[in-house]
Amino acid sequence: MKSLLRVVVAFIAICAFGISGAVAQDTHSQGTASSAGSADAFVDQQFALLRRDIRSVKKQLIAANLTLTGSEATKFWPVYDQYSTEVSEINDTRTALIKEYGDAYGSLTDEQADSLIRRWLDTDIAASELRRKYVSILRKVLDGRKAATFFQLDRRISMMIDLQLTSQLPLVQSQDRVREREGRTTDAGCE
Repeated sequence: MKSLLRVVVAFIAICAFGISGAVAQDTHSQGTASSAGSADAFVDQQFALLRRDIRSVKKQLIAANLTLTGSEATKFWPVYDQYSTEVSEINDTRTALIKEYGDAYGSLTDEQADSLIRRWLDTDIAASELRRKYVSILRKVLDGRKAATFFQLDRRISMMIDLQLTSQLPLVQSQDRVREREGRTTDAGCE
């Protein structure tokens, strides 16, 4: 269900970057997605661009809300960049899961649904474990209050992104209604 992925990308772009960029992206997607291969490539490209933009905005938000001295900043930002790289690896898995869900939507079996949700929950665990790992690393370069503030900001921003993303994904059970509609359309066309 490639259109599902395009809608999700467009919605997140609207939420994160305003309507004009998303409209331009959606218009571009309709013109370049003439085949399944180009549609897949386009969705991949849009996810990559969106994720890069989100990382940039996230870094700006942290910089604006985490008060650091010059010395602290010199130590903090390289650690943050490494943390961000590791978060990106987790998000690569999440992106792949969303694409897999979009591809299977409408014909998702119980086994596929079980597998998808278990792997999604594994990414939640991995993100929590990564934060836990970085608490001690950040405490070497920041005092406790500043390290805690960073993790508050990181978690808030991540939760907002997750909310925007997951609220746009249709519920698994709603695929039954899609199948019913497609079945009625197919049945009506066979008469």
